[in-house]
Amino acid sequence: MDQYSVFLVDDEEEVIRVIMKKINWEEIGFSVVGYANNGVKALEMMEEIQPDVVMTDIKMPFMDGVELSRRIRREYPAAKILFFTGFDEFEYAKSAIHLEVEDYILKPVNSTELTNVFVQLKRKLDQEISEKRNVETLQKYYLESLPLLQTNFYISLLEGRVNEKDISQYLSDYQLVLPGPFYCCLVVHTSTAQMPGNMNPLLLATSVHKQVEERLTEKWHAKCFSYLGNTILIAQLNMEHEISDLTDDCDRFCKYAKSILGAVVTIGIGTLCDGLLSLSESYHDAREAVSYRVIYGVSRAINIQEIVPQESDRSVPVSDAVLLDLLKMIQFGSKQDVEKAAVQYLDQMGSPRHSLSQHHVDLMELVSTLYRFAVNHEILFDDFGGDIRDLYSSLLDMEPLALRDWLIGCSYLFQDQLIHVRNRSTKSLISRAEAYVQHNYGEEDLSLDHICEVLGLSNSYFSSIFKKETGKSFIHYLTDYRMEQASRKLLETNEKSYVIAQNVGYTDPNYFSYVFKRRFGVSPSKYRREHLEGENKISET
Repeated sequence: MDQYSVFLVDDEEEVIRVIMKKINWEEIGFSVVGYANNGVKALEMMEEIQPDVVMTDIKMPFMDGVELSRRIRREYPAAKILFFTGFDEFEYAKSAIHLEVEDYILKPVNSTELTNVFVQLKRKLDQEISEKRNVETLQKYYLESLPLLQTNFYISLLEGRVNEKDISQYLSDYQLVLPGPFYCCLVVHTSTAQMPGNMNPLLLATSVHKQVEERLTEKWHAKCFSYLGNTILIAQLNMEHEISDLTDDCDRFCKYAKSILGAVVTIGIGTLCDGLLSLSESYHDAREAVSYRVIYGVSRAINIQEIVPQESDRSVPVSDAVLLDLLKMIQFGSKQDVEKAAVQYLDQMGSPRHSLSQHHVDLMELVSTLYRFAVNHEILFDDFGGDIRDLYSSLLDMEPLALRDWLIGCSYLFQDQLIHVRNRSTKSLISRAEAYVQHNYGEEDLSLDHICEVLGLSNSYFSSIFKKETGKSFIHYLTDYRMEQASRKLLETNEKSYVIAQNVGYTDPNYFSYVFKRRFGVSPSKYRREHLEGENKISET
């Protein structure tokens, strides 16, 4: 049985004690997780305890129950709200019906009535949870997400991240039919350099994508999706010789796109393959075919098999996906993940199908990719490899084992530096937030939302890193700092308490006194008097 949390808010502590004792909370499926004696304090505690139900009085100091409910509804919409109040405030409570309050309970609280209210509320909460867990609902969500799941699967195929033993399960789970028996990857590239009039590039690419779906997918039983700014097709062919017809159809489409849409489209056609696992190579070849547009021209289809003869000794470059996987492991993986990815990359470089010239090209690509990665992540590449030209020259002479040790060692150092850079960035953010508080603590509207807007961060991310680094929430830190400044001003100036309250960001002197007493145990006036009397006694002796 699910048990739900209750948070009580009333400025009369005796009322809270009575409510806590009158009800057998555990028996009816609830537990009281906290209470507050005013709306301001309740709102501060909400972030920490996140209760399922808030039961609040209406008439309270500093922030009444209606305003508290309005804030809760906006910031914690899942929480259920109950009002309990005196008879003379009942009509006022009913006027807040737009707040979607669950019920209104009149004081003095009757235990039977209150129990019945919570029993009904639990049924409602149970029903909501049951609906969320409902198998039909989950199935509906799954079906709605199928297009995205299918696209992710296609992308995984292109990146070479699917194991043969998992393919049949993926096809079943994602309701895919890919009988082949031959497959070919096509990359449809829409030029952003040559645009018709003032056409938006995104709108033009979307229009081309739509036309591709209508004119090419049905005939070639193709799967169509977007990836890295291009439209991708996975075409299925019955016979190998159909690749010529596919090329002609693609060429006609490019001419059509130019004349009807005004779009400059080039379609790269990869190698024909007889298995889904080979699509990563076909995709790589299709991208390479698109790049030949600088030689063969645009608005046409370019078949890689027609422009690059398939000789038996042709060298196959290392898959981009393998290098990308290494960079991903450096960023997010363990040491073991990094080593495995580095070894996998070098294994492909050492393939028998690699020529020496291709090996040199791959090394150049590796070094330049690592260098760009270092620059983008504020890592000093010189610390790992010295001058990039000297490094490349030295790598050309390395034996396989030495090259492996270098790549793994470099990857480990990159990973350590990334952790250092992230920690330094986090500490810098916290320092900026603290400095902003120290210069602006007197501003009444200084809040969590305000500081996040200044720093350009989300509330959830900033709150988590601030508490992790300082051990307290931002609001707690701001309140402590304001109180420290207020205590100093009380002892070092003759300003009235209400003036000091305004100077440290409180427009309501009563609330200032409340917060000050909560922090130091005495009122501001008594704090000043006690400390000054103590100093006088010391001076007299």
